[in-house]
Amino acid sequence: MKFGYREICLEHDTGSRHPESPDRLRAIKRTLADSDNVEYVPATDIPRDAVWAVHDHEYLENVRQFCANGGGNWDADTVAVEATWDAAVASATLAAWAADEAVDGADGAQTPFSLGRPPGHHAVEDDAMGFCFLNNAAVAAEHALNREDVDRVAILDWDVHHGNGTQDIFYDRSDVYYASFHEEGLYPGTGDVGETGADAGRGRTLNVPFPSGCGDADYLAVHDEVVAPEFEGFDPDLLIASAGFDAHENDPISRMLVSTVGFGALAGRLRDLTDRIGAGLAFVLEGGYGLETLSAGVREIHEVLNGAEAESIEAVPTDGGQNVLDSLVYQGFGSR
Repeated sequence: MKFGYREICLEHDTGSRHPESPDRLRAIKRTLADSDNVEYVPATDIPRDAVWAVHDHEYLENVRQFCANGGGNWDADTVAVEATWDAAVASATLAAWAADEAVDGADGAQTPFSLGRPPGHHAVEDDAMGFCFLNNAAVAAEHALNREDVDRVAILDWDVHHGNGTQDIFYDRSDVYYASFHEEGLYPGTGDVGETGADAGRGRTLNVPFPSGCGDADYLAVHDEVVAPEFEGFDPDLLIASAGFDAHENDPISRMLVSTVGFGALAGRLRDLTDRIGAGLAFVLEGGYGLETLSAGVREIHEVLNGAEAESIEAVPTDGGQNVLDSLVYQGFGSR
């Protein structure tokens, strides 16, 4: 795969006890060191129009000035230092690069994966939260939509936390379909199945709040029976995977049971889906706080997109997963 990467993202120093640390990127690079067809691209073309379209101008200036003054605690969980602004801009830039690469036809072993930090999917239009300052996936989607050859973008967010920021930014728009797999009841407490979009965006938000203990079969069953049909009907020009790895069975902050090969199987499903509908596929890093599980998940996706056979996993959901699936089908998702 082609990995977007910038050293400035390591300079966003959250402190020795913060789970979202520079060691996350270091671990990924170490784990990929022995893999074939790994290319790092230091994208630098800042998507200013997309950043300013996604985020409130006064908020952006406040964050920039906050960092210029040395940073500190924006809130209890969201930490900044002087370099954070440049790191956040770089992270958003890498995500926009990934979108461009995918739309321009990069696939297979050349599929783009943005390895930026800080992550982005909790950042709302006018505030930072949940470790996030700029919403990388939203910037990537907006950047793609500014192109003449892109009319619609789909986002599948499989981070264990609901991407409230991405949902909010596109909630009333018809040109972005946002779908989220997340653990019910976790931070930030949003993402109920009843949150389905508003106004022009009605029916363009799909939330899958899995109960704790769900894993590979649940994720794949909902993808096969609901997400894939929804995205096929939407017919996007680009599909962005907002790829967090904190739903892993050994991640320290969740109670989900997705395996390393489960993430690879899901990535394989997305590759097959985008091949069928003629859409580009890009990955944007979100969370994942066990260094071994995070890096193993990224490597598994790399291997699958590089041509390895995805693990065969029977998509028979647990009782909890089936209940969520039934509620989505009852609302009409998956039948369009």
